[in-house]
Amino acid sequence: MATATALNRGLRSGIRLLATGAEASKTASRGFHATSVKRMGGHGHDEPYYLHAKHMYNLHRMKHQKPKVYLSVLGAVGIGIAVPLYAVVFQQKKTASA
Repeated sequence: MATATALNRGLRSGIRLLATGAEASKTASRGFHATSVKRMGGHGHDEPYYLHAKHMYNLHRMKHQKPKVYLSVLGAVGIGIAVPLYAVVFQQKKTASA
């Protein structure tokens, strides 16, 4: 019963669209679409260390650089070791129980 109701509603909405001519008035274009690049010049965003400026990734200006770099490297190495070890242990548990 529910599928018949859904089909009936779909047919009604399709007929309504054809009656109003909404499908015929739209121009169809196929292909890729991309928005244009937004330019920020002249709008007060020209500070030398603005968030998206060319100096955004100057590591020498980072506060507490050494601890942040050490912690990020340690975290990446830890994840790189922990994930495969967990996968191996999980797989061995799975095959041992079968």
